[in-house]
Amino acid sequence: MDSDNPTVSGPNVATPENQQERLRRIGWVVGFVDGEGCFSAPVLKSPKMTLGWQVQPAFAVAQSASSRFVLNDLVDFFECGRVYLNRRRDNHKEDLLRYCVNRRADLVTKIVPFFQENELRTTKRENFSKFSRIIGMMEEGRHLTNEGLAEIASISETMNHRKPSNYLRILRDHTPATSHGD
Repeated sequence: MDSDNPTVSGPNVATPENQQERLRRIGWVVGFVDGEGCFSAPVLKSPKMTLGWQVQPAFAVAQSASSRFVLNDLVDFFECGRVYLNRRRDNHKEDLLRYCVNRRADLVTKIVPFFQENELRTTKRENFSKFSRIIGMMEEGRHLTNEGLAEIASISETMNHRKPSNYLRILRDHTPATSHGD
């Protein structure tokens, strides 16, 4: 671990300079995620799962390849996640990189507590609140029931770009309509 990492504990952590640097880094992380981050929890088809569907929560931050160093800073800061290459298929000259944390244990022990303690300021705060709620539901095992999965999918489809849930669409398409007063 390096001495620039604000999560490091040791003999120098309590000095005013280190505390000031830690606060600056926390502020930078929160501001950067407010602008560039994303909290998502899509419900995706997965034949390996008992219900045939799986919740895949993720915290991600995207940047062009030339800014990889800031994504590496996030890996160091949170001590989890990885940087992935997303090749662009548009008119951009650079590839896109994503810092992504999708391991549930890391989301539960590092990402969610950090953003609960260091509140986001933009509309991402609402998405984080929903994300945190979904993570809590998963910790309770609710994603392992059809009712819980439907509730998670309902929350998920209100996040970010409000993409309709395929799980809910298929559920609605296969639920017989009830007749009222025939």
